[in-house]
Amino acid sequence: MILQALTEEYENLARDGKVAREGWCFAKVSYGLNLSEDGKVIGIVSLKQEEERGKKKVVVPVPLMVPEMVTRSSGVSANFLCDNSKYMLGIDGDGSGPRLTDCFLAAKEKHLSILKDADGKMARAVRSYFENWKPEEAAQNELIKGRWEELTDGGNLIFCMGMDYAQDDPDIRNAWEKSREERENGQEGICLVTGQRTEISRIHKTIKGVPGAQSSGAALVSFNAPAFESYGKEQSYNAPVGKYAEFAYTTALNYLLAQRDYTMQLGDSMVVGWAESGEEEYQETFFMTMDPPPDNQEEIKGIFRNLKNQQPIETGNIRLNPDQRFYILGLAPNAARLAVRFFYQDSFGNILNNISGHYKRMEIVQPSWEKQKYLGIRQMLWETVNQKSKDKSPVPNMAAMVMQSILSGARYPASLYSDTLMRIRAEQGKVTWGRAGIIKAYLIRNYGWEKGEDYMGLMEESRDTPYVLGRLFAVLEGIQLDANPGIKATIRDRYFNSACATPASVFPVLAKLKNSHMKKLERDRVGSKIYYEQLLAEIMEKLDRFPKRLSLEEQGQFILGYYHQMQKRYEKREEK
Repeated sequence: MILQALTEEYENLARDGKVAREGWCFAKVSYGLNLSEDGKVIGIVSLKQEEERGKKKVVVPVPLMVPEMVTRSSGVSANFLCDNSKYMLGIDGDGSGPRLTDCFLAAKEKHLSILKDADGKMARAVRSYFENWKPEEAAQNELIKGRWEELTDGGNLIFCMGMDYAQDDPDIRNAWEKSREERENGQEGICLVTGQRTEISRIHKTIKGVPGAQSSGAALVSFNAPAFESYGKEQSYNAPVGKYAEFAYTTALNYLLAQRDYTMQLGDSMVVGWAESGEEEYQETFFMTMDPPPDNQEEIKGIFRNLKNQQPIETGNIRLNPDQRFYILGLAPNAARLAVRFFYQDSFGNILNNISGHYKRMEIVQPSWEKQKYLGIRQMLWETVNQKSKDKSPVPNMAAMVMQSILSGARYPASLYSDTLMRIRAEQGKVTWGRAGIIKAYLIRNYGWEKGEDYMGLMEESRDTPYVLGRLFAVLEGIQLDANPGIKATIRDRYFNSACATPASVFPVLAKLKNSHMKKLERDRVGSKIYYEQLLAEIMEKLDRFPKRLSLEEQGQFILGYYHQMQKRYEKREEK
């Protein structure tokens, strides 16, 4: 299903002229070898262009459409019309050698073979070049010698005559297409993607753009050992994909991964999404809602409001169709291959509804300085890791499972909840609004805590023992803070974890400490003492016991009670 969806996306992209047709590809080209009609190099043309990256301007190779390039693993294999200096000139940074000679001869053989019947001016020039060029004399060529380092830095070179590129010449293009037809004589079979009988691709092109994978790219479909073979089928014949489908899905996936505005790194995975129709507005809306920028909160609110009211959602120049099929794919690096972390498909409307439901469960009172209403999935996952560590990546499997649960509206993975609790414990009870939101959402979705939807802010009427205990702990901490202004460490630092897990053993100790703090308030701040006495009486009235232990579910409620009460304290302080 993944390859089928990507093949359909390729057809959309090709229809819109965004990707190359079969047999062609886009390549980054640095220089052109300017040829005379008799095939001599009469100039080196720089094809690099300026590009802004942040505040800097850098010079980068220009992307050009060239004949489809080969997939290299080892050995010598030449490209047609576009390749590095080893193949095009027979040189590298160190000069020349036996392997360089082999590379150039492979390129020479390929070009002379493909262009043998081509009679155009450009074709004759390229043939003459390969018939007469001597790599061993390159170091004496003034044009080459003057730009040796630039030409041998690994960038791609092409042939040109002035500003006319060889790959654009009609005679050469016809020769290339003819050679492709002649080469299509490999093993045939039923393509698992198209269902048609066609030539099966033996080696699939690599996929680039997944962090952690090889810079040269990694394969999504590949077999490299007898252990993975079945029924005597070797390499990718074991998963028969036709030449066209192989070209289509790899081209589409490489294009999607190159669109950085429509990708998202999540843990060790790179996430891409696309609509069946190929319209980018769906991608833009999806990634904006999944990972909302702080300055776009109102727009997202409007999208969810229109969705709830069954009103049209308009973005760009189109009206989004809620019935539009949408695909989300998560890829992770695995040595020279890619692993599929998850693949999800549904109507765009259902996906948005599920995302909206997730944010609804996450809603909770926030600090006054916080302007962000929607906590994106990446920021949400960052709440589960140590903020002081250099690597803030969440557990890979957990990140993928959280993504799936949000998209489908399913239960959250248990690791999301446990990792959040562990992070709070590790930081001695530091409960951010993001962590409180995670706990609230998890309790509602996984424990069926239906009334939790009302717990956006302080629920003073709640009689749930764990929640009330959390409130009580926050009040006791507040008493200590008011009695000892400027105190660096509070009861939270020493007692939070044990109070959250085993209240019966801790709260009697905290009660004794409270008494001494109240005496101090009586001397210095009588009004505060009276306020706390009334508040404590109100809270204690809702408690009939101190439980020996709290379950994981109850610990979450304790943390919410603590968080809500502390936010109430900050509100009162701001009112003053």
